[in-house]
Amino acid sequence: MKTMRGAVTRLGAPLGVLALGGAGAVLLLFVDPNKPGNLLPKCPFNWLTGLDCPGCGATRMVHALLHGDVVSAFHYNAVLLALGVPLAVWLFARWTKDRWTGERRSVPKSVGVAVLVVAAVWGVGRNLAGI
Repeated sequence: MKTMRGAVTRLGAPLGVLALGGAGAVLLLFVDPNKPGNLLPKCPFNWLTGLDCPGCGATRMVHALLHGDVVSAFHYNAVLLALGVPLAVWLFARWTKDRWTGERRSVPKSVGVAVLVVAAVWGVGRNLAGI
């Protein structure tokens, strides 16, 4: 028999991830990644190659969203904003529900394939088109 206490215990991991995400959001609320010399790490791919990876601009995008600037957020990483944020919310909600109910469902492989294809196309496209 599943108890409420057991279900709350199973939510430890999603709650931990939510707490870490909240801590990161608080950091980005006060630290501007657009200013030189900030304490945030630079993208290693961009640092090594000079090219933008599919995730480049994500930190600036989140910073802009936290300050209510959706237009700038879209400019920093349009694909991540339009597709990545809803996907992350869906995956987190699904994971949390599975932990709450005790189910063990896997994410369809097609989701992973789609993420890889979109990331590859976006990564190549943004560097060729200068987006």
